[in-house]
Amino acid sequence: MIHNLTTNDTIVAVATAPGVGAIAVIRLSGPEAISITNTVFRGKDLTKQASHTIHFGTIRDEGKIIDEVLVSLFIAPHSYTKENVVEISCHGSDFIVQQIIRLLLQKGTRLANAGEFTKRAFLNGQFDLAQAEAVADLIASDSALSHEVAMKQMRGGFSKDIKRLRAELVHFASMIELELDFGEEDVEFADRDQLRTLILNIQRIIRDLLKSFELGNVIKNGVPTVIVGKPNAGKSTLLNQLLNEEKAIVSDVPGTTRDFIEDEINIEGITFRFIDTAGLRETTDKVEAIGVERTMQKLSQSSLIIYLFDVTDATPEEVQAELERLNPKKLPLLPVANKIDQASPAVLAAFASIDGMVQIAAAEGANLDDLKQALVEKVNLGKLNTQQQTIVTNLRHVDSLNKTYAALDDVLNGLGLGMSGDLVAADIRRALYSLGEITGEITTDDLLDNIFTKFCIGK
Repeated sequence: MIHNLTTNDTIVAVATAPGVGAIAVIRLSGPEAISITNTVFRGKDLTKQASHTIHFGTIRDEGKIIDEVLVSLFIAPHSYTKENVVEISCHGSDFIVQQIIRLLLQKGTRLANAGEFTKRAFLNGQFDLAQAEAVADLIASDSALSHEVAMKQMRGGFSKDIKRLRAELVHFASMIELELDFGEEDVEFADRDQLRTLILNIQRIIRDLLKSFELGNVIKNGVPTVIVGKPNAGKSTLLNQLLNEEKAIVSDVPGTTRDFIEDEINIEGITFRFIDTAGLRETTDKVEAIGVERTMQKLSQSSLIIYLFDVTDATPEEVQAELERLNPKKLPLLPVANKIDQASPAVLAAFASIDGMVQIAAAEGANLDDLKQALVEKVNLGKLNTQQQTIVTNLRHVDSLNKTYAALDDVLNGLGLGMSGDLVAADIRRALYSLGEITGEITTDDLLDNIFTKFCIGK
């Protein structure tokens, strides 16, 4: 369903990030975008220029020059929003930007709402809703993988899969609806065996898509990685080395870290959100005890655990017992032996039984590359082919896919019980509705408001 929005108003907003910079871009969209800009622009007559051209001139307020600018023209429907769009590149002074916007508001524009440019693009049929959401993901991407996945979705990769599934279901739904028109003649246009085979195939594809969300969420939001261990194991030192800055307090006094410290780094295109926690030990200090409690909470929320231990102050039996205790959910866990520069070969050999252990000297920065490589392997994204594999990264899409799957289950149950065509058709329509919510073929104003208000102003 293409909405084809007809708007009479023209919107304006700053499209570049706030703050002083060399250049700022002010964007307008709407039927009067070019003519309104032309009233304050001194240079060529913008209303007589071709689309996709750039023009130098000045912005003036009753003869007073506000700034020298470049004006880019995009004439409907050949623009991001499919409306007339103007982008004014001015100097990045907040004062200049506000003066130009104030002038444009006086001439008849209004301030754009969050995400309104992209919302207009969607409503005017430039792209579907899943692609529009990918625009926000692309802006927020902070790693090679998140950029790659968002780019594929913005270019319609995920949408094509959903539309193909929906088209196959629509065919069978129409056949069953046709049967209802000949109800008294007992005819069957929709082959039930073919329908059952189709639904099982669609459910298999949906299961694969839902399974991909585990990876997609990691790619989009990063891997919550908790660093745990006893006091003075070197957790804060390790965090500082990984971040290459003095983020955490390092001290020989046990219990220095009383809360958790969080920051992130990118390793081979994957964002890891590292959390340095309070040392695990029995304590009578109330503040430190709260920190230990929060450590256990963070463990339950993590996707990856680094258990760091001082190889000079532990035994293999103690480490093995702690690994079992800390990981009841069997999350990916990486045992890391620290301070190997202070240990004898015999001591290190004693820990050879710890499966998957990495040996480092955090204070010296030794073997950190080995640790980083082990982290990447633990996340298990190495075999991921983002060019070929469709990956779900949006929780809203997961919800719609789950609803679709449940509706298809009801179709299968109805077929098994020999239910009438009208009941089977109703369940198929439910599945079609849920699939349509993903791409925006089925929308509500509340849904659109919820999606686009999360965008930045000017996009």
